[in-house]
Amino acid sequence: MSMFEIYKERGYVEQCTNEAELSRLFEEEQVIGYIGFDPTATSLHVGSLLPIMSLMRLQRNGHRPICLVGGGTGMIGDPSGKTEMRKILTYETLEENVLAIKNQLSRFLDFGEGQAIMLNNAEWLTKLNYIEFLRDVGRHFSVNRMLAAESVKLRLEQEQGLSFIEFNYQLLQAFDFMHMCKEIGCRLQMGGNDQWGNIVAGVDLCRRMFGTQVYGLTFPLVTLSTGAKMGKTAAGAVWLDADRTSPYDFYQYWVNTTDEDVVRMLKLFTFLPMEQVDELAKLEGADTREAKQVLAFEVTKIVHGEDEAKKARQAAEAAFSGGGGVKGIPTSTFSKEELRKGVPAFQMFVKTGLCKSSSDARRLVKQGGAYVGEERLTAFDQLIGLDMAGDDGSIRLRAGKKKHHRVVPE
Repeated sequence: MSMFEIYKERGYVEQCTNEAELSRLFEEEQVIGYIGFDPTATSLHVGSLLPIMSLMRLQRNGHRPICLVGGGTGMIGDPSGKTEMRKILTYETLEENVLAIKNQLSRFLDFGEGQAIMLNNAEWLTKLNYIEFLRDVGRHFSVNRMLAAESVKLRLEQEQGLSFIEFNYQLLQAFDFMHMCKEIGCRLQMGGNDQWGNIVAGVDLCRRMFGTQVYGLTFPLVTLSTGAKMGKTAAGAVWLDADRTSPYDFYQYWVNTTDEDVVRMLKLFTFLPMEQVDELAKLEGADTREAKQVLAFEVTKIVHGEDEAKKARQAAEAAFSGGGGVKGIPTSTFSKEELRKGVPAFQMFVKTGLCKSSSDARRLVKQGGAYVGEERLTAFDQLIGLDMAGDDGSIRLRAGKKKHHRVVPE
């Protein structure tokens, strides 16, 4: 099966500039393809996992991926899919974020000789001469066509509008593609479907400037069956960094996948053979929990390693069954003096990260979803103290059915 057929079968293809030609290219030669990653933080989140998986598949099937970290374009910010201008980051913050993301991507791909390539577009974008850039590159862009792009139209309808600096983003992303096509032989750019306009602009620029045929492919923007955006929880984003989202919480995010979404997630976010995915798709009712556990384990293994995935699975099983196992369950410490006095429930649920804010905690208690051990809390300011500790000396908190946390006195 060719690389393009694998992408199609697993649900990776939303749009493609020329399916027949790209499919043939994959069959005839090693394809160098790239995806850009914005350095807006020191870690990527679950929203970047589909692009990462696509590059991993590319490498595993004999092709060569490029991870382009946007140290240059990050100085501007991509307006695609955004309703307001991003905060301009300082050079120091950008450098810190770029280094952290480079290290993070190294966990997923082999950057050895002849393998994947890591680049930072600041290497060439910051050296551009503005007048020469306008003359040689800008003349190939139609303002009418740029204004017709969905991402631009969306922003023009907003009260804040679109800044001139953001309007230039498409030119810079297209220049990236052209530069890597010329210097490395990159023939493919991939990204989320909100990048379609930028990707097509790069394909067109390569054709106009060099007469070279390159290709663009976009992935579907993954939303849940509930309509919610993937990777968002009450506690915030689901990060790929274990210090921001623990392996246990990461595992829990995936095990909480709805029945309607689990098969699609297995196709997109695991390397399980399609035969095994098809078997898991046959599970119904309560048995679908098995499919969710497989999904959670496989994705956690990819992101955090097999050992952490096993710990998270064991901790989840212990918490789910009410057993005594605690290894891997997120834990916080409170002073014994503080716990003797008692901590108001809403404060403790916020401090432990089970709730995002005091109002979220109040709402959780009011809806009957806050527990200490097996006791449901009835008042948002109910005091939680040492008298609620279990046999192991810790206080077990639960938000809803599946979010667990331990509080240990010190």
